[in-house]
This record gives sequence, C-alpha cells and structure tokens, in this order.
Amino acid sequence: MNANSPPYSAASVSATRWLAVGSLVGLIVLGLAWEMWLAPLRPGGSWLALKVLPLVVPLAGLLKNRMYTYRWVSLMIWLYFTEGVVRAWSDALPLSRALAGLEIVLCLLLFVACALHVRLRLRAPRPIES
Repeated sequence: MNANSPPYSAASVSATRWLAVGSLVGLIVLGLAWEMWLAPLRPGGSWLALKVLPLVVPLAGLLKNRMYTYRWVSLMIWLYFTEGVVRAWSDALPLSRALAGLEIVLCLLLFVACALHVRLRLRAPRPIES
C-alpha cells in the first residue's frame, strides 16, 4: 500500500461483509442439517438443532451492516468453534467428525471476515465536522 492509496476499498469492505454473511448462513444450514438429517445424535433428529437459534439473531445486523454486530459475533463464534473442536476430536461417527471440521472452518472464516470488516471500516476516513 503506497502513501496515495486509500486505507481501504469499498470492494474489500463489501467482500468481508458477504464472507461474514455467507459463513454465518453456512453455519446455520450446517447446524440444522447436521442435527436433523446428516448425523443426528438420535434417529429422526435431535433437539441439539436448537443450537442454531443464537446464530440467527446476528444475521439481520450483518445484513444491515451494523458495526456492533460484527464485533460481538466475532466473540460469540468461539463457542461454536469450541463445539466443533470437541466434536471433531471425540465423536464416534466419521461423518460427524467431518461436519465438525466444516464447522471449524466456517467459524474461522466468520471470525476473520468480521475482524477484517471492523478493521477496514475503522480505517475509513471520517467526515470533517464543521
């Protein structure tokens, strides 16, 4: 980055926004599919599918591009990352371990997207007040 280039570009902010939204939607879909059809704890589905409800809450904030939502999602996502690590390490089903690995990847993508989004937006030039 040279001295004349802006500290961020609108395209990079937009890319981090859509990466965050995409990985969050991916986590919601993965959580539902995992616990209801792919590898549920019990045949016919599991109440553990309710774990995706807290993921639905920040979706509106990310779509509305609210900075506060990006900040707290980057902290909340570590709970799901931890679940993925525990299940990847301890689950008996190979499919469930693979789904846990996918959950880990989506969590990391969401964290990086949120962190970069916040960083880029904080570097944006602010209008001068008169």
